[in-house]
Amino acid sequence: MQAWMFFVLSRNAIIESFHQHHNISAVLDSHLFSYADGALRCESVALATLADRFGTPLYVTSRQSLVGQFRDFEAAFSTLPHFTCYSVKANFNLSVIRTLAAEGCGCDVNSGGELYRALRAGVSPDRIIMAGVGKSEQEIEYGLVTGVLMLKAESVSELKAIDRVAGRLGKVASVAIRINPNVTAETHPYITTGDSKEKFGIDEAELGEVFGLFRTLPHLSLQGLDMHIGSQIFDPEYYVAATQKLLDVLATSRLLGFDIKWFDIGGGFPVTYDPQKPATPIARFAEKLVPMLEGLGVTVIFEPGRFITANSSVLLTRVLYRKRNHAGKEFFIVDAGMTELIRPALYQSHHEVLSVRLHDDSVVADVVGPICESSDFFARQRVIDNAGEGDLLAVLSSGAYASVMGSNYNGRLRPAEVMVDGSEAVLMRRRESYEQLVQNEV
Repeated sequence: MQAWMFFVLSRNAIIESFHQHHNISAVLDSHLFSYADGALRCESVALATLADRFGTPLYVTSRQSLVGQFRDFEAAFSTLPHFTCYSVKANFNLSVIRTLAAEGCGCDVNSGGELYRALRAGVSPDRIIMAGVGKSEQEIEYGLVTGVLMLKAESVSELKAIDRVAGRLGKVASVAIRINPNVTAETHPYITTGDSKEKFGIDEAELGEVFGLFRTLPHLSLQGLDMHIGSQIFDPEYYVAATQKLLDVLATSRLLGFDIKWFDIGGGFPVTYDPQKPATPIARFAEKLVPMLEGLGVTVIFEPGRFITANSSVLLTRVLYRKRNHAGKEFFIVDAGMTELIRPALYQSHHEVLSVRLHDDSVVADVVGPICESSDFFARQRVIDNAGEGDLLAVLSSGAYASVMGSNYNGRLRPAEVMVDGSEAVLMRRRESYEQLVQNEV
């Protein structure tokens, strides 16, 4: 059998391979997606039923998974005085935000648009923190007028801008300063944020000037310290190193007479995308961090986003065509693409792709989308069920940085989004229409 050739495995071999090498069933069951009678479900609802009802491509989210992930996070840090603010940039659907807010979660927003979304979802302004390395004065004003808990500043220039805007409004702005701890975490270079080579945060060398500004700018009140070292950080020791640096800044600020109320160590906690590379359990991070953070006399803020939402959703897509080229390479051409999930193209990230209906054999194939780019793929040379044209596939781990990073490139319509709760499925975003593609053009 030549390496490039199409090959077939028995159904038992598929299941054995999945269980022994990929542990797919454990990933599915832990996030409330599972097979029953050979068909993939979300909670109690068959995905094929949702595709028939709402069409494809389609994002399907498990409400129970969202809630379960949030509760797991809260349980890990339950002994610590803390405030968890969901990082809205991971998935800003109003129903997702509303679900988490009902559990007592606050929000971390990164722009005026995300602030608007959090407010529309019913989140109280005093449970919202506003981040962003490049907030405009209009966005700063929006945050201050709204009454967010605090603004996180990332440069000397931004602090001056916040003071100007607050002065114009006759307010004193509650501010946290984001420190760049210069800790290079082991992750994809595009999602590391705590390295001094990156754009984020205030450099340690500027802290003297920054503390001095709070003495001279009358419309600023230093309330918190903040950091964020990146995303998908598997090793807790990176958090330990960065937290220690932020603790040193806390000690200095107190010596200077500042009353720090909030100590924000960000998010970035890992999730499993590839079952062969399971994420470090959140309890391991708590074991390292809680002893460092307890008894500080501050409230610790966490900003999980991906951790809560990534594995709570799948992207449901239909096989349009099967193709095999002269070299024997197999392609599944599906109706979703990089306009719905850009992570494989942008980060070369791994997403499991499963057939919604189990088949008796499998093939090695590329799963590719309809977009006019060679980078438009979900999987390369992957063992996958031998699905036919018209069959459904589910791209797992599509709850974070999928829909939010979507686009209308190639004139694509943004998909519908559905939330499942037990045996009920509710539309939480309508499919876009052709008219909506041009409605703002004049």
